[in-house]
This record gives sequence, structure tokens and C-alpha cells, in this order.
Amino acid sequence: MKLHMLWLVLVLIAVQAHATKQRKNAKIPALIVFGDSIMDTGNNNNLSTLLKSNFPPYGKDFPGGLATGRFSDGRVPTDLIAENLGLAKTIPAYLSPNLKPRDLLKGVSFASGGTGYDPLTAQTMSVVSVWDQLIYFKEYISTIKKHYGKRKARYILDHSIFLVVSSSNDLAHTYISQSYKYNSTSYATFLAKSAVKFVRELHKLGARKIGVFSALPVGCVPLQRSVRGSVLTRECVKPLNNMAKQFNTRLSPALRSLNRKLDGFEVADRACCGTGFLEISYMCNSFNPFTCSNSSAYIFWDSYHPTERAYQVMVDKLLSKYLSKLF
Repeated sequence: MKLHMLWLVLVLIAVQAHATKQRKNAKIPALIVFGDSIMDTGNNNNLSTLLKSNFPPYGKDFPGGLATGRFSDGRVPTDLIAENLGLAKTIPAYLSPNLKPRDLLKGVSFASGGTGYDPLTAQTMSVVSVWDQLIYFKEYISTIKKHYGKRKARYILDHSIFLVVSSSNDLAHTYISQSYKYNSTSYATFLAKSAVKFVRELHKLGARKIGVFSALPVGCVPLQRSVRGSVLTRECVKPLNNMAKQFNTRLSPALRSLNRKLDGFEVADRACCGTGFLEISYMCNSFNPFTCSNSSAYIFWDSYHPTERAYQVMVDKLLSKYLSKLF
């Protein structure tokens, strides 16, 4: 099955101020993640938002079949990358009420489903903006210093991997509300500048190894195909994909929009949950009789988010190609 889908390219920001002093084989102590639902491990659970996933059938392939607030059938890239780095099989959500200081040592996710670089995106969805995620990150650093000392905090900042995954919600949803003052090109430029600003602020707070994911071709997710694509063919929404490409091109001169092909999946144009056309969050629930029994055959879990298997394919390719460039 071929899919003109995930030119999910990792843009590595060269902000290693102390790179010459670091050993190439220095151990990675933690994975720190910012962004949206792709990386959210449960931060939306206790927010007053409709965008949640802490109920079945979400999590049906997660260890124990638990619906943890991850927007997938199982684990998400945050977890899969952490496991590949030898840190842990799962990474906790920073807003988890059960979080203990020791849980922070191997990493944490500040990501909040529904957010974006545009402040209006988080405001509309009543979720945590990427800018507020930086405030939580400051709290994280203070907690590490308080319980484990300044040296430990410095080591985590110098050697950990920091990932930023955002922009999809801005492009797919907020742009419509902002179209009175932006066209597609100027909005993509605005988002790219916002992403660069975010990285700059993250660097000011001490992060050194920072990776930024490019925009997904959001016009190809089942939800957009169903709502804005052709009724009969449900083709990808080209204007959305073009805007994502514009964002990617402006995010970094070195970024190339790649047409990824994921092989081995039987179903690419609809999701596993429900009918596969529109269901997301509360519409994807255990009362829907149409949810597939074999989610690993599908690229998408709900109408917006990939399955764990699809995430695994992406993470494996990303790490094999880009991880060495962080050292």
C-alpha cells in the first residue's frame, strides 16, 4: 500500500553550544517533548477540553489495554523514541496528578493535543499552548534542581534530547479563522517564524539538542479527506498539503519535503476506529460497532492520528537517519 503521506522530516537545530566539550558517546539521560496530540501522553486528561482520549477504545493496544490519554490505539512517538533511546517504554505526561519527582528523570511530555504555534489554536481548543508548555518546562527544571541538585539539572539540559512537534492544528483548523489577515503563504511564514522563536526560547532555558518535526500533510488525514475532500473519491486536500509544504520550506532552508511511502499497510484512506472517516476523541468510543479488529493493518487509528504500528515505522526511519546528527 503506497501512501502520499508522511514527509515527517526531523529538522535538527544546531544549538549545541558546548558540543566540543561533549563526548560523542555521552549517555542520553532524558527525552523532553513539546507539542500536540502526536506526542501527548495524557496532559489533556484533566483539562476542561473536549479534546480527550482517556476512554476506550483508545489505548486498546497499550500495555494493559489502558486508555491513558494518548491519541492512538497504543503508544505514541514520545514513548517509541524513548524506548529506542533505551530510556523507558513510556514517558509520563507532565500534568499527570500521580507524577513524582523521580518520574521526571528519564523524560516527560509537555505536549497537549489540539495545540499549535498560533496562540489562537490552543485558546480555541482550551488546551495548553506551546508557550505555556515552556512555563511548565521552567517548573520542571526547578523541580530537578530542588530534588537532585543544579549539577543534575545541568547534565539533563546539556545531554537530553528535546523534540518539538506542532503546526498540524494551526494549518488544518486555525488558518480558517485567521484567513481574514493571512493568506496561505503568509500564514505558513508566520508559523515558521513562531517555530523558530519557540526553539530560541527553549535554547535560552538551557536545552541544547533540539529536534523540530516538520508539518504533516494534514490534507491526507481521514478527517480532512472526509470533510473537505471530494465526496466520492475522498482525495487529499491539496491546499492544506501545499500550505504544510510552504511551512516546511520556510522552517529551514535545509528541509526538503519528502513523499514518504509506508509499505505493508492494508488500509491508508480511512481509520480503524468507527467508520474511519470522521471519528476522533469522543466520537471514537467503545459504543461504535464499526471499529476494526486489527489496527496494525491501518495507518490511521482515528480520523487524525496514526496507529502505534505506523508511528513505529516513522520513528524507526527518523532515528536511523537523524539521531547521529544530534552528536
